Amino acid sequence: MEPESVPQEITALVGREVYSNNGVFVGEVEDIQLDVDQELVTGLALGEVNRDLFDARVGESNGVIIPYRWVRAVGDIVLVNEVVERLRQPDEEEAPA
Repeated sequence: MEPESVPQEITALVGREVYSNNGVFVGEVEDIQLDVDQELVTGLALGEVNRDLFDARVGESNGVIIPYRWVRAVGDIVLVNEVVERLRQPDEEEAPA
């Protein structure tokens, strides 16, 4: 099979749910961050974020921008690297298992 020659419209990402590789809900795509000069997507602006992951970093804010390089796959949902799960507060990560 030949690779698809027409790229998927980036606006199709808006509204898709974002999950980590481990199945943890991260948020919902609200917008796309672009580098117009280089014509590439640089980030995903997420709303309805998982407060367990982001509360320590976003405070009263309603969203975050995650680097597009974290995206692993795009389909009905967007899968991102589990690195997003490491954004939890350090004391939560170091708790004994």
